[in-house]
Amino acid sequence: MDQPGITITARLSIPWDELNFTASRSSGPGGQHVNKTSTRIALLFDVPNSPSLTDAQKALISRKLANRMNRKGVLRIVSQSTRSQQANKERAVTRFAEILRAALARTKPRKKTKVSPEAKKRRLEAKKRRGAQKRERSRPGIEENG
Repeated sequence: MDQPGITITARLSIPWDELNFTASRSSGPGGQHVNKTSTRIALLFDVPNSPSLTDAQKALISRKLANRMNRKGVLRIVSQSTRSQQANKERAVTRFAEILRAALARTKPRKKTKVSPEAKKRRLEAKKRRGAQKRERSRPGIEENG
């Protein structure tokens, strides 16, 4: 974590001073250690006020990561999987980079496709066969004594 920032893409790097870290007591197993140390790390990144992001990137991140942000647009990543504050901090930073990378990745536009006439015909034939099979089962007057 000595480098000047976190590399997200070839053109985007987030400086460390744009990230805020808060530590709190972690939940889960760990015995007495959990009750006296603050090992859970929350990484906070203010997307709307980040000078590193373009307006288009801010809009894209806000749209794709809306469920991870609060009303003010602050992205929050929490890590509490280890008993070490430093390890949790490193994990939070790694997840932050992965999440931003995924949010900024361009998705290919979907090509509209048509179902081929042969596939339509096969589907309808299968439906007719199945319907006929069910009709055969419910013929009136043919009852078996079991």
